[in-house]
Amino acid sequence: MDLDDLFPSKPDDPLVLLARQDLDPMSGEELEARIEALTAEIARVQAHMAQAAQHRSAADALFKR
Repeated sequence: MDLDDLFPSKPDDPLVLLARQDLDPMSGEELEARIEALTAEIARVQAHMAQAAQHRSAADALFKR
């Protein structure tokens, strides 16, 4: 899948820029650090998604018809 398919209207999006970054000049240590940072970001996004889903469930329960 092409990045333009994922982010067609956001060419300056940091995620697009990150995915297009050349990895060739990076050392193994730099790549490991990158993986650790990306893994931490994935965990942060997943936690936010869980919190948003919980918030939505609470709102749905409160305003249940």
